Amino acid sequence: MNNNKSLIVFQDKKIRRIWHNEEWWFSVIDIVGVLTESKEPRKYWHILKIRETEYSGIELSTFCRQLKLRAEDGKLRETDCANTKSLFRIIQSIPSRKAEPFKQWLAQVGYERIEEIENPEIAQDRVKEYYELKGYPKEWIDKRLRGIAVRQELTEEWKNREVKGQKEFAILTNEISKATFGKTVQEYKEFKYLKEKNQNLRDHMTDWELILTMIGEKATTDITISKDSKGFDKCKDSAIEGGSIAKNTRKEIEEKTGKSIISNENYLNLNEKKKKEIEDEKSKK
Repeated sequence: MNNNKSLIVFQDKKIRRIWHNEEWWFSVIDIVGVLTESKEPRKYWHILKIRETEYSGIELSTFCRQLKLRAEDGKLRETDCANTKSLFRIIQSIPSRKAEPFKQWLAQVGYERIEEIENPEIAQDRVKEYYELKGYPKEWIDKRLRGIAVRQELTEEWKNREVKGQKEFAILTNEISKATFGKTVQEYKEFKYLKEKNQNLRDHMTDWELILTMIGEKATTDITISKDSKGFDKCKDSAIEGGSIAKNTRKEIEEKTGKSIISNENYLNLNEKKKKEIEDEKSKK
């Protein structure tokens, strides 16, 4: 499973999906491309629908819904999508040696989601395993997972208080970040030399940066609740106050230790440094 939830990977091929009506819906074009290895999967899908209607009388399009997925140009476009059940029927119409392994993979993807709904701890365990595979230390992973829980609590509070859409969420998050660290999320990513759009800043934070981010977001949640902040502007005021609490904590620690907590190190070079330390220890033995 790809860490980006709107994308999953089957045999190194990316498949777009969207959460709709309490289940995953997958791009039929992407799946056709994976199974047929066609250079023109859209054309193949068009011909397949015509052929299936002529020979079996079945309209494959009835198994699909037009949902908006992000295209290669970055824009959201309506795309034929199908849920797990419908995909099994569509796959039957595609002659492919990959059909059976794909069915097994698809069933596993759906099963994992059902498991996670019934027992959220399973989802957390999978995230933990993901970070372990990437080489993060246990202590860091524990903080990262706790940070995810704190973040979810805050975003749920925003949703219930008339904060609308990802754009407003991003602005409020930037207010907390600016108050805490003096940088927006994008400015912090650039400071840490993170150039890829899909790189999550928090995955490249040090222990103290993660802790202060949690303090800022937890304080924002509690202030939002205590003030009963409603609407974007009121929630923005609470976000600035919450971030300011984290900033004051940061300033006090920096004053006592004589070191800046704001670091331009990211996970990539932190990991390299750790490897070097291990190698140095080995060479001493």
